[in-house]
Amino acid sequence: MADSSSVNRAQIPLGRDHEIYQDEENIGRQFQTDTGFIDILAVSKDRQELLVVELKKGRESDAVVGQIQRYMGFIAEDIAEDHQRVRGVIIALKDDLRIKRALKVAPNIEFYKYEVKFDLIKT
Repeated sequence: MADSSSVNRAQIPLGRDHEIYQDEENIGRQFQTDTGFIDILAVSKDRQELLVVELKKGRESDAVVGQIQRYMGFIAEDIAEDHQRVRGVIIALKDDLRIKRALKVAPNIEFYKYEVKFDLIKT
């Protein structure tokens, strides 16, 4: 059975090109903003991009697009330096037509579906 921390990181931007954001006061897990907590805030290894990651347990509605946009707006205004761009990633079990439509006009936000797999091993 795979460790939950090895969730195909190479398949999402966080694992390939980013690391967890950290400054003198904050670390990028449950990062507090004035509109809520960002699940993960990451920075690209070349320091040119901040990545807002929103993790959802099940099927997600299009409301998460507004939620992540609020977080991204906070990061763009209060955290990002002038040379840094801000992108978002939503990770959820399922999507639907509404979220697909909302994301169609949000090119700086990507959506990933996850699958849960496990094995039972008798010991």
